[in-house]
Amino acid sequence: MQLNEQQIQRYSRHILLPEVGGKGQAQLLSSSVLLVGAGGLGSPAGLYLAAAGIGTLGIIDADNVQVSNLQRQVLHTTGELNTPKTESAEKKLKALNPDVNIHLYNERLRAENAAGILDGYDFVIDGTDNFPAKFLVADACYFSGIAYNHAGILRFEGQTMTVLPGQTACYRCVFRSPPPADAAPSCSQAGLLGAVPGVIGSIQATEAIKYLLTQGQLLTNTLLKYDALNMTFRRVGLNRDHNCPLCGDEADITELHDEEEQPVSNVQRETSKKGREQGKCTEER
Repeated sequence: MQLNEQQIQRYSRHILLPEVGGKGQAQLLSSSVLLVGAGGLGSPAGLYLAAAGIGTLGIIDADNVQVSNLQRQVLHTTGELNTPKTESAEKKLKALNPDVNIHLYNERLRAENAAGILDGYDFVIDGTDNFPAKFLVADACYFSGIAYNHAGILRFEGQTMTVLPGQTACYRCVFRSPPPADAAPSCSQAGLLGAVPGVIGSIQATEAIKYLLTQGQLLTNTLLKYDALNMTFRRVGLNRDHNCPLCGDEADITELHDEEEQPVSNVQRETSKKGREQGKCTEER
């Protein structure tokens, strides 16, 4: 596609980059990204993707804007309390960049609707706030063959990884299944520094853009961990697990299903440490 004069001006800083240029910008304008969640992570990711000129953004979220969201969810404002987050997000993103086509899904991602919603998207941003949803995103992207970026935040920490289904370590290679109920606190229980999702969500947007441009090194086979209190980043190397129940050699997950968090039993208590580690992946909307 040919960029018009206004687009050349709008995306001039991208076009100046040899890794992007006019051809790359045109590629972004013809690409599509699905945001699963329009909360703490989806807000910065959505803003930067829209600003970058991603041609189509899908936004799925069933929640309404609440006053407790406004400390970190920068897509929403006080004047939009009690309105659907999808509508609030669309308003901001279209105001930022009218070039972007936005598709809204004011519902929760479920096993029964996931394949239909993901169909046609080039990349998925996981900004979900609970473990069953995160595993569903991972499973749905695997079966659809769509690259995605997982991320999570809690207190002063965040983490993120990018997955190329069937090629790199997936979410289930690292975390087999949701932790026991109450093993991992939510942000409403443990708190969250509002700027942390800004950092992690921006990284998610960057990973999507790099993937769409086929430029740079993605966070594949890598878990990037961020500690805001100490201002450190740490890369944890990952390997694809050939015993993974989703992408392994003898996988036993062969279709989408909705995960449920299980109550803690005496046997399960020994897994709670791992659950707390996974808890860094949650964000209460």
